[in-house]
Amino acid sequence: NHGKVWFILQSQLWIYVLLHASRKTFSNVKVSISAQWTPSFQNDSAVAFSPNETWENNRLFANENEATLFLGVLDSIFLFSYAVGLYLSGVIGDRVNLRYVLCVGLCGSAVVVSFVFGTVTEWLHIYNVYVYCVLWVLNGLLQSAVWPSVVAVMGNWFGKAGRGFIFGLWSACASVGNILGAFLASSMLKYGYEYAFLVTSVVQFAGGVVVFFGLLTSPKEVGTEIWTGLNPVETDTGSYRPLMSDEEDEEVHVYCRQQQDEQEPEEVQVEPPQAVSFLQAFCLPGVLPYSLAYACLKLVNYSFFFWLPFYLSNNYKWKEAEADRLSVWYDVGGIIGATVQGLISDLMGKRAPVLALSLALAMGALVGYSRSPNDQVINAVLLATTGFFIGGPSGMISSAISADLGRQEAVRGSQEALATVTGIVDGTGSIGAAAGQYLVSLIESNLGWMSVFYFFIVMTGGSIMFISPLLLKELRSMWSERRALQRQL
Repeated sequence: NHGKVWFILQSQLWIYVLLHASRKTFSNVKVSISAQWTPSFQNDSAVAFSPNETWENNRLFANENEATLFLGVLDSIFLFSYAVGLYLSGVIGDRVNLRYVLCVGLCGSAVVVSFVFGTVTEWLHIYNVYVYCVLWVLNGLLQSAVWPSVVAVMGNWFGKAGRGFIFGLWSACASVGNILGAFLASSMLKYGYEYAFLVTSVVQFAGGVVVFFGLLTSPKEVGTEIWTGLNPVETDTGSYRPLMSDEEDEEVHVYCRQQQDEQEPEEVQVEPPQAVSFLQAFCLPGVLPYSLAYACLKLVNYSFFFWLPFYLSNNYKWKEAEADRLSVWYDVGGIIGATVQGLISDLMGKRAPVLALSLALAMGALVGYSRSPNDQVINAVLLATTGFFIGGPSGMISSAISADLGRQEAVRGSQEALATVTGIVDGTGSIGAAAGQYLVSLIESNLGWMSVFYFFIVMTGGSIMFISPLLLKELRSMWSERRALQRQL
């Protein structure tokens, strides 16, 4: 029934909300961590140290620039390991029960990283760069299990009709998680940044437990409905019917009517689809250009994710808690952007033109935001506009477009590729984002923040360049369809 379908939509949204809330915590407490790792403890949001907790006992770096570079290194380590993990977890997700994969990713990252890295090391005064690096590698590997799996679950429950809008709305989970993480971090900073990590890790672990005991990964588990748009379709409990590709919605209705007319009491046994190999998935039409475009786009999007609160505090000298709260406007813009652009792409029946236009406007938005005055209201408006044009396309590629690619004509019928394709697209994007995080810290340290924004503009232009063959193809298709319609009239 409809209730189960919408429960799945909400549960999948909250799974990634919790993950991103814990991930966002690190970016929101960078100023406090940097103050802890350097001789300078003069920070409004940092907790006062006890007399015996001197700099000589816990220092890691001689100055703020060195600490900033290492924070960039940690971001890159996380994203590189996250990218490697995505390639692996996508393949695993098409072969192992998605509920188990999600539970391991959520609970494992909550315990090993958010709790141990953020809380235990501070409580026990363990200040060691090698420990931090090892924990951050584990963080990336564990968190990578989540995104391909949640996209695969969504793909199992929702067909293409309305996919752009549904997935666009659902992909707001990352931005909602960022907002939740920002508010949790800003509210807990007065007690110490370790308590911000503690709260988010506990909530995330609880979410993993709920997933293990309550998640339904596919309609076949309960014999309920495949949501193919406005008309849900009943499925038989004894058969396996994964989400069909674009042209198969009508075939689903035919199949179900045949099953209802079947007089034999013996159930029809249908072999589960076989998962495609990694190489086969990588060679599917559209996977490579969208993966490369996402590498450039995710670099920009995750640079805002990791560095925005630090930039606001460092560049405008605002308090860390104020910077955390202001940074949520980027995510608000991303939520609206992904939903609106997904809906428009559904109405057009094309994705690339919507993406290209949004990315072109994003380049102008980046120029405008780089020149924002020291005014929080103006900054918030420009930030939301930038998030609309960057976060929107990012959400579409990582969710709706990945689902389109994994359920296209080339793999229809007997093969599963959704989680694998999602892992490839998001993994390639994470490689670009990983390289970008160290470059951001390096460029900022040597050339300043304005050069960082020029770098973002170039990378956004790169995204347009990589999808340009698909854009031209879809524009020609639209022109041909329009000509054919005019001839009919």
